[in-house]
Amino acid sequence: MRILTFLHSFEPGGVERVALRLVRRWRETGIDALLFIGRNEGALHDELAQDLAFGLPPRTGWWSRPLETFWMIAKLPAEIRRTRPDVLFCSGNTYSVVAVAMKLILGNECPPIVAKISNDLVRPDLSRVGRQFHAAWARLQSRFIDCWVVMHASMRDEVAATIGAAALVVIPDPALTEAQLVVLQSWRPRRLAGHGRRFVAVGRLVPQKNYPLMLRAFAATAEAGDTLTIFGEGPARGRLEDLVRALSLQTRVHLAGHVPDAADQLLDHDVLLLSSRYEGTPAVLIEAIACGIPIVATDCGAGVRGLLADCDQARIVANGDTAGFGMAIAALSLAAGERAVQSGAAFTIEAGAKAYLDAFALARQAHAGHPVERMVGQPLLHAIDAPDLAPVSDRDRKVA
Repeated sequence: MRILTFLHSFEPGGVERVALRLVRRWRETGIDALLFIGRNEGALHDELAQDLAFGLPPRTGWWSRPLETFWMIAKLPAEIRRTRPDVLFCSGNTYSVVAVAMKLILGNECPPIVAKISNDLVRPDLSRVGRQFHAAWARLQSRFIDCWVVMHASMRDEVAATIGAAALVVIPDPALTEAQLVVLQSWRPRRLAGHGRRFVAVGRLVPQKNYPLMLRAFAATAEAGDTLTIFGEGPARGRLEDLVRALSLQTRVHLAGHVPDAADQLLDHDVLLLSSRYEGTPAVLIEAIACGIPIVATDCGAGVRGLLADCDQARIVANGDTAGFGMAIAALSLAAGERAVQSGAAFTIEAGAKAYLDAFALARQAHAGHPVERMVGQPLLHAIDAPDLAPVSDRDRKVA
């Protein structure tokens, strides 16, 4: 099977990180996994793709960065015709418009498309009219996508109702490697004597993450000596720096920028904060659950609710509720002793790469016109639907 994955660039993002890891894993297992990049820019090239061969448009137009979606739509058809892949992999919501355009441009020449839903489709952050338009666009996409992938079983019914997908499968977000999982589950918390709680957040500095809510809640309710470190980079940095100064948090809040592996940063902190307006199944939550770090998160999507439903150390507050977020921070007490880590085996690249191959086979079946049974209450392919995060015992942890 020949798989073609396309990305705008190597700019850091959770979707891009997972996609590059999947391409690498498929190649390691003998799969003909092609990669097409709109422009050869971004930190993820050196971090994850130094030795990965990839296709690149022969010339990069001046508009390839500000209008990267249109750039990809203009350049990807030639790559598809040249390489003739069996499946086109759309690795996140950001790329779905490109996938739809390929079906419109190429017609019968377009291979079957598997698209991962990487963000919440309901979008509570939008106005009523905005949500209606967003839902209508999602339903329109379902006419062109051969198979949809959701990253947690909790998202399945909501997505099926929103887009009316005929082929819908659950593949847990492959946010970790097996090696990372061993490190996270073997970690033991180390409190620093004489220091307050060390809060941490991970994500791009963009409006979606709603860092102003986090900063205002932290300023209002954090205890003396508490600190907050935010790992990530993005266009909102200047505005967030201004807000940090306005809240007099310069000595307590650190905008640490992009780091190669955010999971490693969790091990030096006590509590993870997530204040997003909307999310799919954030990799950082999977990483935090795997190592047992407490979490305060907004109710920003079915995937988040599903991930944290059985996590005793997680607090979920109403989306956009600054006061509630602050109250959760204030009420958080770090108990002494070991934290309850949970198994994340279903969320590894090794497991996910194999499951995606089943999804690709299903997409080819649907594309060929063979009937595919729609199942809303349970996964379409049982082999793809992996279990949720489940507690792991001390004995199991030592074996790992």
